[in-house]
Amino acid sequence: MYCLQAVLVTEPARGELLASVEGARLVPLGHHLSLMPLTEALSDDGEFRTVLVACSEHGAVAYVEAEYFGGVGTQSAQVWDRGETVLGPLHLAEDEQAPAAGSPISQALRRLGVAKGDHFDEFDAVGLGRHRHTGGWLPS
Repeated sequence: MYCLQAVLVTEPARGELLASVEGARLVPLGHHLSLMPLTEALSDDGEFRTVLVACSEHGAVAYVEAEYFGGVGTQSAQVWDRGETVLGPLHLAEDEQAPAAGSPISQALRRLGVAKGDHFDEFDAVGLGRHRHTGGWLPS
């Protein structure tokens, strides 16, 4: 099983996210991005998307989620920049093929400036497959 709920943040918005989200932990991904694993406490905060929109005034911010089991699953993503939604919300259901533009998370990563290079896609380029569960991104 693979499960990810996270915020992806560009360098210009990193400090604002850390200042705005109590207990936020950021993991560097390369490509001038950091990943903030979404803990249960953060995901229960009804104002969380408002915080992301405010942080995006300083640089692009994305919310991404994916859940897969045996190669079948779902993906969602949304990107904000300068306080506005610039991508999504996108959702790929279990029975849908990824569009020609790529999966929701790959599209979000592209919007954040990631190029896939020699990798299969942008998801692979930043190594989002390194951990099977969101909690795996948090240091012990």
